[in-house]
Amino acid sequence: MTLSICTAQLNFVVGDLPGNVQKIIAAAREAYATGARLLLTPELALCGYAAEDLYLRPAFLDACDQAVQQLALETAQWPGLALVLGHPWRDQGAVGALRNAASVLRDGRVECSHAKQCLPNYGVFDEQRYFVAGQSPCVIEVQGVRVGLLICEDAWHPEPARAAAQAGAQLLAVINASPFHEGKQAEREATLAARACETGLPLVYAHLVGGQDEIVFDGCSFAVQADGSIAARAPAFAEALPQVEVRTGGHALVLAGEVIAQPGHLPALWSALVLAVRDYVGKNRFPGALLGLSGGIDSALVLAIAVDALGADKVHTVMMPSPYTADISWIDARDMAERVGVRYDEISIAPQFEAFKAALAPAFAGRAEDTTEENLQARIRGTLLMGLSNKFGSVVLTTGNKSEMSTGYCTLYGDMAGGFAVIKDVLKTEVFALARWRNANDPFGTGLDPIPDRIITRPPSAELRPDQKDQDSLPAYEVLDAIVRRYMENNESIASIVADGYASADVERVTRLIQINEYKRRQAPVGPRLTRRSFGKDWRYPITNRFRA
Repeated sequence: MTLSICTAQLNFVVGDLPGNVQKIIAAAREAYATGARLLLTPELALCGYAAEDLYLRPAFLDACDQAVQQLALETAQWPGLALVLGHPWRDQGAVGALRNAASVLRDGRVECSHAKQCLPNYGVFDEQRYFVAGQSPCVIEVQGVRVGLLICEDAWHPEPARAAAQAGAQLLAVINASPFHEGKQAEREATLAARACETGLPLVYAHLVGGQDEIVFDGCSFAVQADGSIAARAPAFAEALPQVEVRTGGHALVLAGEVIAQPGHLPALWSALVLAVRDYVGKNRFPGALLGLSGGIDSALVLAIAVDALGADKVHTVMMPSPYTADISWIDARDMAERVGVRYDEISIAPQFEAFKAALAPAFAGRAEDTTEENLQARIRGTLLMGLSNKFGSVVLTTGNKSEMSTGYCTLYGDMAGGFAVIKDVLKTEVFALARWRNANDPFGTGLDPIPDRIITRPPSAELRPDQKDQDSLPAYEVLDAIVRRYMENNESIASIVADGYASADVERVTRLIQINEYKRRQAPVGPRLTRRSFGKDWRYPITNRFRA
C-alpha cells in the first residue's frame, strides 16, 4: 500500500481570498496529477495567517465561508483527493463559536471540520482573542490510511497527538503557520520528533512561507518517521509542493521523500530579511523602495537586502550630506550605489539645516548646541525622504538596527521615519556579520559584491557633529548587544547579568536606556521579527513605568 501526500508550502496573502483560492486550486491540480491523494494546506491558508481583527468582521467570515464552499465544489474534479484546508470556521454546533479549523474537502463537499485544540496566547500569538478551542481528535481515512489531524500548537503538546493515536490514527498530519526566529526549525523538528516517538506514529508537517507585516514564515515543511528521524524536508524561504510517499513496512508506516538541507544561521537570517522586504513591498503594492544612503554600515546592509529582494530597478537611494559628512562617506555611498546599479541622488541638507537653526535662534538664545541640532539634521533627512515617497509612491525603508532601537540611539520623525524597519531586529554585531557574509556569498545569483570593504571596517558614526563615533554615546557593541540579548530577549534581571561579570555601570545604563525609550519604539515602523523576542508584537511594555530590575 502506498499513499502519496503533498504539502502546499505556499505564500498566501492575508485577506486575498480569491487569490488564495486560486493558489490552492493550482496546487490541488498539480498534486493530483502527480498521484497524490492527500493535500495539506497550511494553517489558516484560506485567509492568510495573522488576519488579526478581520476575524471580528462578519463580512470577512461570510467571505471565508463562501470560499470554503467554492473550494469544496472544485474538489469534485479530483476524485478521491482529500484536501485539508486551514480556515476560520463558525461552528454552528457550538452556537457559532469561531474555530481555527482544518476542514477535509473531498469529492465536491466538506466532509468534516476539526477545531484546533491548543490556542497559543503568547509571543506574537493572540489566538484566544479570536478563537474557541476544540476538544476532540479528528481521524480521517485516505486510501486505507487513518490520518489524525493536528493544527500547529496542538503538536507542541503531547495530549492532542496521543488522543489522535488512541482514536486510531496511523499517521499524523500537522498543518502550521509557525513564525520564524533564529533556531526555530531545529526546535520544530525536535518537538515533532518527540510526538512521533511518544505515539509511535510518523507525521507530516505542512508549513507556510512568506512575509506578513513583521512575521516571517520560513517554509521547511518536513516529515518524520515513527522513530523520530527526518524522512523529508522542503526548501526554506521558498514556495514548494513537496511530496511524501507513505508505505507499509510490516505493521508500520514508513515515509519516503527528499531531505533538503537547512540553511545555516546567517544564510537563514539573510533569506528571512529578503523575503520580508519582498513581501512587504509586493503585497502592499508599493512600486518600489526608497532609502537614505549614508555611507555607513546600516544603510549599506539595508540597500543590499533591498536589491536582493526587489532588484536594482525598484530601489532608489538618496545621499543627504550635512556639514559633518565625511568625504569618505560620500565616496563609499556612491561606490555602493554604482556596484548594485540603483538610482542614486544627492540632496544637501545644509541649506535647510541653516534655515532651521536661524528660525529657532531667538528661542534658543543663550543655549549651547546639543543633540537638538543633531536631531534636526535627521528630521530634515526624514522629511526629504517622505517627500520623495509621497511623490513617487515608493515605501521608505528605515535603517536603524536593534541595538539602536533598544537604547533610543535614533531620532523620532528623523531616521525612524518610514514604512518598514528592515533591520529593526538585527543587533549591530549581527549587522557586521551579515554584511561580511553577503560580500562572501551570492545567494540570489546577482553577481554582486555589494558592500565596499571600508564601510564594514570603519568605526560607525551618525555624523551629526564633528568627529562623532557611536562608541562616544554607547558601550562597545559586543557588550551592548550581549546585555540587550540577556535583558530584552531572555528576560534576565539586572542583578543576574552583573553577577555574570558585566560592569554594573554598563548594565544599569543600557537597561535604563531600554526602559526610557519605549515611547520611541512605540512609534517605530514595523520590521521583520528574526529573534525569539523583537520590539513588536512580542514586546508589550508600558511607556509610563518606574519599575526596574
